[in-house]
Amino acid sequence: MIVRSRVSAAVRQPALWLAIAVLAVLIILVALPLAGLIAATTGDDGDGSWGDVLASPMSQALFWQPLGGSLLVGLGTGVIATLIGAFLAWIVVMSDVPGRRVIGVLAAIPFALPSFAIALAWESVFRNDRIGGTTGLLFSLGIPVPDWLAWGPVPVILTLVAHYYSLSFLVIAAALANVGGDLVAAAELTGASRARVAARIVIPSVAPAVLSGFLLAFAEGVSNFAVPALLGLPVRFQTLSTRLYGAISTGDSARGYVLSILLIVVAGVILFIGNRTTGGRSFSTITGKATRARVTRTGGWRAPLAMIAWAIVIITAIIPGIVLVVSTLLRRTNSFDSGFTLHYWIGESDPSISHGMRGVLRDPTVLQATGGTLGLGVVVALGAVLIGLLAAYAIRQRPQARTANGAISLLAYVPFLIPGVALGAAFIAQFGAPIGPFGSLYGTFGIIVLAGIAASIPFAFQTAKSALGQVAPELDEAAVLTGASGPRRLARITVPLVSRGLANGGILVFVTMVRDLSVVVLLVTPATPLLSMMTFRYASEGFAQQASAITLIIAVISVAATLLARLLEKSRDGRPERNLS
Repeated sequence: MIVRSRVSAAVRQPALWLAIAVLAVLIILVALPLAGLIAATTGDDGDGSWGDVLASPMSQALFWQPLGGSLLVGLGTGVIATLIGAFLAWIVVMSDVPGRRVIGVLAAIPFALPSFAIALAWESVFRNDRIGGTTGLLFSLGIPVPDWLAWGPVPVILTLVAHYYSLSFLVIAAALANVGGDLVAAAELTGASRARVAARIVIPSVAPAVLSGFLLAFAEGVSNFAVPALLGLPVRFQTLSTRLYGAISTGDSARGYVLSILLIVVAGVILFIGNRTTGGRSFSTITGKATRARVTRTGGWRAPLAMIAWAIVIITAIIPGIVLVVSTLLRRTNSFDSGFTLHYWIGESDPSISHGMRGVLRDPTVLQATGGTLGLGVVVALGAVLIGLLAAYAIRQRPQARTANGAISLLAYVPFLIPGVALGAAFIAQFGAPIGPFGSLYGTFGIIVLAGIAASIPFAFQTAKSALGQVAPELDEAAVLTGASGPRRLARITVPLVSRGLANGGILVFVTMVRDLSVVVLLVTPATPLLSMMTFRYASEGFAQQASAITLIIAVISVAATLLARLLEKSRDGRPERNLS
């Protein structure tokens, strides 16, 4: 009787049912696709695929060369992006360089842009005649461009650095802001030189942030698809992302799924090593006494440092936009001699221009793709934020349920380890064929939404968890004493208090989905057009003006949403603090 009464009491707990529901959703969105991916490589259809990829005459081209390309791109991106991000973070937070606040704003812009925006700008400037077609601006002006600068790993790495250094900058700048000026001042009073202070205090204090910035840039470089596809594939420079895309898109699904699993393993090992490196070590710099970061007087180096910092942000945040705008106005690709036109924006069909294609603002397919892209971003943002909120709330309501909470946290974190192309492959493997009474989702808008939500869950969960952590538990306890039910407490108390944080997280999820290509590249069909995929196809087929114009539309949407997120954050930070306890 006692056991039965305990079971009955547990069943009547709404928090228990919420945890079960959240686990079920995470299993469907995360665990099942991964299981389907593995099953597709071990069944009859995948017979021999592992051997073909890892130990066969074709394994060198299928796996080992693309793996080397991925590691080269990841390492180059991680190291250079971290150095640039750390330099700019120091300039903005701890130096007296003029205009450092504006530098900080501009340094955050490249990450809001699609990675292929910078790749298209690079191609418009540096493309040579190696693979035929229209050359870039420099080559058309008679300036020779070597192959290594136009195609292959060097432009891929530099383009990814221009996109991902913002990650390192944001992470390291936040860490530097927490290095108290009192610590630096105390060290200087003892007679320590600036170099010694930097080596003994500043650098060790921000070491975890530097490592985190490197790991993020490394992982993003390894998994990025768009840039290696645009600047590497024309000269057969392969990475794991481009190789698995080629395998799956040509019907070699089993080997593509094997490559997807191996790409997931590579990304997971990278992040695991990073976590182990900093695990168990103390880097405490917050002493409880509020102090500002100490400003370093740069003296005669002030002007050169300012020039370098301004050059970096202008080249990565402003010039690509200018290049894209100009390229959409040229009558002939990358040729100033042909004159300028607005045809590629608003022109009607003209057989003498671009094979009779309309301007992008008059093209019904582009307009349909714009609506689909905005709809995808909104639906994915709402879905991911809702799941993230419910998952964080379920853990908060049942802190004693360590096993269930651990399972929720693990499943909510796993998608962070899965590169976008691999996640798309997992959804095709699991939902690309009928399951019982349910039909295949491949080719539908639904599978893109589900994959987008799954990819966005880690960020939404962490955002919701952080926001809920700022709400005093006494508020919920007081509502319980008044007899308020769990759903009522969540809707009337918790959600209003964390709404700004959730909105900020939702906007950033929206931005990611609007500009992302990796997650959707395997899932989009002609029936479900999206702007990012149209850009990739136009660029691959040589329609540079249309590709640049659509990229600018994506960039405007992404930057506008990012600025809105920053306004929400400033609005929240600017409110007077209220004692909620």
